[in-house]
Amino acid sequence: MNPRRNLDEAGGIITQRDPTRCIVRLRTPAGLLTPEQLEGLGRCAREAGLHSVHLTTRQTLELPDVDPASLGTLLAALSENGTPLGAERNEVVNVVACPGSATCRLANVETYPLAKELDRRFFGVELPVKVRIGISGCPNMCAGERLCEIGITGIRHPLRDAGRCTGCGTCANTCREGAIVMVNGRLSLDADSCVECGMCIDYCPFAVLTDDGPRYRITVGGRRGRHPSLGQELLTVKTPEEVVRVVGAILDRVYRRAYAGRHFADQLDLLALDDLRAEQ
Repeated sequence: MNPRRNLDEAGGIITQRDPTRCIVRLRTPAGLLTPEQLEGLGRCAREAGLHSVHLTTRQTLELPDVDPASLGTLLAALSENGTPLGAERNEVVNVVACPGSATCRLANVETYPLAKELDRRFFGVELPVKVRIGISGCPNMCAGERLCEIGITGIRHPLRDAGRCTGCGTCANTCREGAIVMVNGRLSLDADSCVECGMCIDYCPFAVLTDDGPRYRITVGGRRGRHPSLGQELLTVKTPEEVVRVVGAILDRVYRRAYAGRHFADQLDLLALDDLRAEQ
């Protein structure tokens, strides 16, 4: 795969409806900014004569109404501030992530370190099509990961210690999917209905329900826009390192096999991802 293209082709610079002005989209993986970066961003905007900063739906920021003649100075200042030019064309764009287990009690996995590593490895890589990567710490899909070309979801599969289960029914009352029912005082799990959110494990008052460790479910082919659709499950892996390796393998296939002008989701057959699944 090729590294990022030159500035003239960078997708982070977007021509506005008024062609004499442009938008500068920034690179902010997982939407994380330090207080110092926020202060610096305000300073950059003021020095460029701008009156607002736009928060986008994909955890990045845009500076609207920029005079193209001032781009060189502005981009240098933004880069020095640690908020450099982003991406929007046929490349890997800003990686999004929910807060994950750093703060959310529902999350099954850490998301911020993984988002930063995926950004470090793959942001701006030139491809025939645009690729969005999203990460959610649980199946609640707060980051919309299954609407992305590549999605990563943190999951936990419940395991029951039948000898210790009291049949209290707390897990059944907790499950939002109706995947757990009590039959003659015994837990029955419908695996097809279970989304592996892990809530039943957390709410079991006797720690009878456990799991064999959090997992990362990887989906491909999600679609936003006029006709949104969820991505297809590709495979599930155990570690962040495996996630990075699989994402790299997917992107390598996109680079080598996909065609420009067609959405990622419409080319899954060309990518032969079933072969990739079999190789894991």
